[in-house]
Amino acid sequence: MSRRTAILVLSVDEAHLLEHSLPAAAAQPGAELFVIDNACTDSTVEVAERCGARVLRLSRRVSYAAALNAAIGATGGELVLLLNADCVVEPGFVAALREAIDLYAALGSVAPKLLRPDGEAIDAAGMVIDRRRKNTLVGHDEPATAYLVAAEAFGGDGACVLYRREVLEACAIGGEVFDEDLELWASDVDLAWRARLLGWRCMYEPRAVGWHMRFYSPTTRAGLPEAHRRLQFRNRLLMMAKNDAWSDVRRDLHRIAFYEVLALGHVILRERHLLGAYREALRALPATRRRRRVVQAKRVRGARPPFGLRAPR
Repeated sequence: MSRRTAILVLSVDEAHLLEHSLPAAAAQPGAELFVIDNACTDSTVEVAERCGARVLRLSRRVSYAAALNAAIGATGGELVLLLNADCVVEPGFVAALREAIDLYAALGSVAPKLLRPDGEAIDAAGMVIDRRRKNTLVGHDEPATAYLVAAEAFGGDGACVLYRREVLEACAIGGEVFDEDLELWASDVDLAWRARLLGWRCMYEPRAVGWHMRFYSPTTRAGLPEAHRRLQFRNRLLMMAKNDAWSDVRRDLHRIAFYEVLALGHVILRERHLLGAYREALRALPATRRRRRVVQAKRVRGARPPFGLRAPR
């Protein structure tokens, strides 16, 4: 079944990356390419137009979540491919994702196989939230020859994931598909979690292969600015406060509590700047609770997020 697909690529002064990623995206049959110009000062517009992309210009610089929300609201297409500027897809990429999502009516998203630029290792084969509520990339830094079989996954990494538009619209809270209070880190995990609560599933499709130059990963976290690490730490807490239900937490309470004790110990001994993340989470909690009421009201009866689910190696 042929479906109209919108490819959304966000640029934050990333014209040098678009030079590589846009030609590959533009070559995907049956897809319309959009570049979100997040108040760029480089040659983003020129590169986008040269590659045949439509440009959505934002008059001022906004967060990752806000920029994608604006783009989702301004575009059409039954399917939406979220694609980072530093991700290059192979021929047949979109076709493979579309074939996968057409397999089951309950599939709300499809996660591709992303490789590191050297082609020797996997960048991501989907993502997972374990029973401690810690999210991570599946297969990161494992051999490229692993994860060869299509299977269900918890969700797709925001660097590159295909969604049904109806899923994005159903997940929206106050018009926001991505939670703008989260800004960036974990906003993709949060979206995948909310989709799960609405009864939608995700599949990992290894036939759809892309190459991703990830500037942050579990192996490079130490080089991330402190402000970003605090945001990441804070957002995990807010994501739990918004999406978790007691019926899910009580099964994993001992795991969550043990992890939180270890995390606090790490903060005190190694990264004291993260103490500010607890204060920031408390300040954001009232807005998170308002969102929580909407999330839990929408939750499909019997929907239980499959914490720990990942595609088999």
